[in-house]
Amino acid sequence: MNYNEVLDAARPQMGPYCKTCPVCNGKACKNTMPGPGSKGSGTVFARNYDKWQEILLNMDTICDNKPADTSCRFFGQPMTIPVFIAPIGAMKLHYGDKYNDEEYNDIAIAGAAEAGIVALTGDGVDANVMKSAVKAIEKNNGQAIPTIKPWNMELVEDKMNMVKDVNPVAIAMDIDAAGLPFLKNLQPPAGSKNVQELKQIAAWAKKPFILKGIMTVAGAMKALEAGASAIVVSNHGGRVLDSCPATAEVLPAIKAAVGDRMTILVDGGIRSGMDVFKALALGADGVLIGRPFVNMIYGAGKEGIKIYVEKLKAELEDTMSMCGAHSIEEINSSMIYNK
Repeated sequence: MNYNEVLDAARPQMGPYCKTCPVCNGKACKNTMPGPGSKGSGTVFARNYDKWQEILLNMDTICDNKPADTSCRFFGQPMTIPVFIAPIGAMKLHYGDKYNDEEYNDIAIAGAAEAGIVALTGDGVDANVMKSAVKAIEKNNGQAIPTIKPWNMELVEDKMNMVKDVNPVAIAMDIDAAGLPFLKNLQPPAGSKNVQELKQIAAWAKKPFILKGIMTVAGAMKALEAGASAIVVSNHGGRVLDSCPATAEVLPAIKAAVGDRMTILVDGGIRSGMDVFKALALGADGVLIGRPFVNMIYGAGKEGIKIYVEKLKAELEDTMSMCGAHSIEEINSSMIYNK
């Protein structure tokens, strides 16, 4: 199977919300929740995608004629390309009845490991979402990154203890989930966390702690102060706040402020190996991709992940070769065209 054949196979397997579009750009599902859309207009999802397409590259083939090496390492883990599967949970609610969370996580984690990347797992109001993620991570020898939502501190500690026991690669919190409707009005209160609370959460992790949902320089500096090992520049795929900038727009300033003091990942609208190159050239160390991997898994299981990773790798290699970069470390801002 090729990428388009996997999409064709996935389309009848999905629920009523995701349309399995040829290009996942957020326009057909923009305000569907449940589903892959958002609680508002959904325009930020589309903006994320559009901004990557607006970025132009500087072609330069006067360089050594040697292969492009896309290999890299994150949190001690070797990877074939700097791409992670983004955390997604409550699969039957958002994407259809084909897989429950444990089944989806089993495929995502194992398929990612076989393809040479790492999957993040999701979280949800139903306690079984995290329990199934933990089972899947344990089954796959810890080769994943569980993501905990910003619940009340007692529940966060409980979930931290649960995930630590399966020795994951790292532990993440999607702080941008504070705006999701199902976290509102919970008792005890859930949602935003201050720096002191995040320091405590990072201490509980006893693993590299990734804070997902950073969209400002101030937020990045607070994450650094809180002891995060890495941040994900993310607006939760545009699901939680209308009139928010795209992640591509804020990434360069965050990189300039944080420098090399922490790992910087970016999420939102990245769909091709060329998009991955652009993200790295703007200052990211790696990227997260979510919805397209869901389509690949619903269409062809682990094979779908392999097919998509091979597609991304080939596109990234080609872009690197045409811009004069022979390794991930050589990709830099001079390869971005500035008017």
